[in-house]
Order: sequence, then C-alpha cells, then structure tokens
Amino acid sequence: MAGDANDPKLRSWVEVASDSHFPIQNLPFGVGCPKAGGELRVCSAIGDFVLDLAVLDEADAFDETAVAGTEVFHEPTLNAFMALGHEAWSATRQALSRLLRDDCGELRDDTELRERALLPADAVELQLPVDVGDYTDFYSSREHATNVGTMFRGAENALMPNWLHLPVGYHGRSSSIIVSGAPVRRPQGQTRPDDAQPPVFGASRMVDFELEMGFFIGPGNASGDAVPVGEAESHIFGMVLVNDWSARDIQKWEYQPLGPFLAKNFATTISPWVVTLDALEPFRCAGPPQEPAPLENLRGGGDGAFNIALEVWLAPDGGDATRLCQSNCRYLYWSMAQQLAHHASGGCNLRTGDLLASGTISGPTDDSRGSMLELAWRGEQPLTLDSGEQRGSIQDGDIVTLTGWCQGDGFRVGFGECSGKLLPAH
Repeated sequence: MAGDANDPKLRSWVEVASDSHFPIQNLPFGVGCPKAGGELRVCSAIGDFVLDLAVLDEADAFDETAVAGTEVFHEPTLNAFMALGHEAWSATRQALSRLLRDDCGELRDDTELRERALLPADAVELQLPVDVGDYTDFYSSREHATNVGTMFRGAENALMPNWLHLPVGYHGRSSSIIVSGAPVRRPQGQTRPDDAQPPVFGASRMVDFELEMGFFIGPGNASGDAVPVGEAESHIFGMVLVNDWSARDIQKWEYQPLGPFLAKNFATTISPWVVTLDALEPFRCAGPPQEPAPLENLRGGGDGAFNIALEVWLAPDGGDATRLCQSNCRYLYWSMAQQLAHHASGGCNLRTGDLLASGTISGPTDDSRGSMLELAWRGEQPLTLDSGEQRGSIQDGDIVTLTGWCQGDGFRVGFGECSGKLLPAH
C-alpha cells in the first residue's frame, strides 16, 4: 500500500539510532513550533530531528503531490491535511522518504534550506496534533473485559452477553484530551467508600492509567450512511498512544446504569506523533479468533491487527521509572475497522479529527495487564516499584509513561511517548 517507503533496507542521510522510534520507514505527522518562538506548523520526525513541512512546501518539495497549492502544512493542526485522504497522505510520505534517503542530496546539500527545515527535536515544542471533534472510547480487549468482569461479577459472569457480538464503547469528552507532557490534576467527585453510608464528595483516591491506542478519522461519512467494514481503513489517518486516565472509586459509584462519566472526563493523554497506517502496514497481523463469528456487518476486512509492542512505566516524584506492564496491540479482540464500522452502522456521521480509542489493552499474562486496577487487582495486590515503594493506584507526583513500537529488521517504527504527571487535587 505504501510502496518503497517501507523498504526495510532504506537508510537516511540523517543519523538514526537503531532503537529510535523515528527511522525513515516511519515519518509520522504532528504539529509543533520552535521553542524560541514561531507559528505552529505541520511537521514530521526523523531520528532526533523534526522536519518542518511548511518550509519544505514553500521550497516546492510537494509540487508533484495532491497537497500542492493547499497550504495544509501551514495550519496549526493536522485536520486540513487529514481531510485530503489517503492519496495525499501517501504521496507526502513518499516525497519525504525520497528527500531523506542517503542517496538524495537535494535537501542534505542545500545548507540554507536544511537549517530552516530540519530542527533538533529538543528545540521544538510539540502540541496537540489534531483539533478533536468527537471522542469515542471502546472496550475491545477480551482479557481486560474478562479481568474487570471477574473482579465485580465473578469468573462465570465475567463477559456481558453482548461483548462477543459487538465492540462496546462510550462517548468521551474531547475538550479534556491533552498532549503528552501536560500535567493531570487529580479529580474530585462523588464516591461511596462505605456501602452502609451515604456517598461523599472529595478527591478521588483511586486514580488509574489505561494503556490504549487510538486512531484519527481522515475523511468522514455522510449522516445516515454506514461504512462497510472492508472500507473502514480508508477513513483512518493514523494511530496514537492513549492514556485514558480513570478515577476508579468515582467510576464504581457512578457507572450504573449509563456508564463512565466524571470518572473518565477529567483527562485523556495522547502521544504527539500520529503514525500512518502506511507505515504500520509491514507489521499487520491476524487478531484473536472471533467466536462466535460476528454478524455480517462486522465480518471481513482481512487481518486487522498490528504487532505493536506496548509498555507502561511509572516514575515516583523525583525517582527512577519502573516498568509496570508489557502488552501488545495485537491482543485486541475487535479491530479498528470493526470499531469504526460499528460506530457508523446506525448512520452516525464520523468527521475529520474524530478520535476513536481501543479501550485498555491487556494480554494473557499478569504483567501484560494494561491498568493498575488489574495489575494490583483492585488494590488487593499492590505492586512494588524498583524504589521499594508500593502502588495500588497512581499517587500525586507520579509520572506515567506509555510507549510503543513495531520491531523491524534493525529499526523500529514507534510512537514515542505518551506521558503525564499527576498533580494534587485543588
């Protein structure tokens, strides 16, 4: 689908370490500006550098592509670029790949252009890459749903009757989606710590992370039109890491009968770089077998999973980080195509910039559980950090960092980091 931009033998004249998340085979998209000052521009990443696409556009680097004359790279978000569709995305990535290859001197040898277009990553401030219109969070990991169901309903009733027939989800709050690095304030809300007493209002005592991945909608669909599962990926621009911060004690009291509300709407952190499906294509794989077979509108679409290694790290205030979790995106029972097709099946019009997230991605082993709720089993089995401290939930000052990558032959196609520090409640 992406042609030779995915050639594993490609190398760039920009030096890229083998464990960098941003080799020439990736070329993700984001939005940033120089820390010294300047306007937000659309950019890409190569090794330890950020490439200003607006500067390259002014130098006619994209004249042979569908973005020529659109000035989409001068926008403060990716939305206008995402709306152009797959042909424009793919052609842009191909053009960048050509400019950055070790046998191309067009940018490398133009000192003036190179110095304006290629900036050290630590000199650039990355921002929220997309103006997010609507946000939907799914519940697509069978292992996660089984673990949570077992905690609250017992192993014999772990999965609700509908779970194996459709991707369960809820509508989240787009206004509180933040970019990696932004702090998160401990939320306040109503809880009922003692079932024999009335509820109380105060700061949550059970803040949690959720290891998720999300995808952004490029071109949408008209109101009233469904999206066939086999065509769903043509609407997907790319993927990001997602930490769906949760307040478990608030969630426990409020979620019946309509589901999450204040327990989820205070913050959702995403990674700043959006990795395209083209870059992920070599790492496509089969997802878990689905039994019973989905209904016809959710059936088909080929291998819809991606082999993306995922990790979660926690650093206490002033301390070193401990790895809490190792999981993989391929564990998701419901694919992105199925999530999207189900979302639109009733005629819902998805729009450019909408974010759809996977839900917590847990695997089959204890150390692959994608939330503290599962890892510490409701706080009954606290985790011991490398520092000797214990955690049953996230504490004030803790920094939680999600990371993920696809492993190639001598290179990684990765997402960078999705990080946030929990601050005390007001």
